[in-house]
Amino acid sequence: MPESSPFRTWNGREAWEFVDGVRIHAIGGEQVLLCKVRYEPGKQVQWHTHDDTEQVMIIVEGGVEMTIEDETRTLGAGDVVGGNRGLPHKLYSESGVTFIEALAPVPPARGRGTSLCGS
Repeated sequence: MPESSPFRTWNGREAWEFVDGVRIHAIGGEQVLLCKVRYEPGKQVQWHTHDDTEQVMIIVEGGVEMTIEDETRTLGAGDVVGGNRGLPHKLYSESGVTFIEALAPVPPARGRGTSLCGS
């Protein structure tokens, strides 16, 4: 499918390793970046923020412990988290997790046409 098409797929594309054991498939439009994220068991992403984007994620499979500022929750399949710009957060998955996240607007370094967006 040509990249100019509104129809996209993650199938047949390699995921990008964000940090050790955390892989991301991402497809971006002009305003939203949609990502399928997989953590191997025992993996984590340290404290970080999304200064330019809001983030919404839904857990598809497995579980993850997520801390946003000073509140920690254990999330499982069907749980949804919404985070406004600039909120410090971290994630850890003891058993592995898959979630879908949307970032809007598209983060500046990950716009349409970068390898992260699947081109």
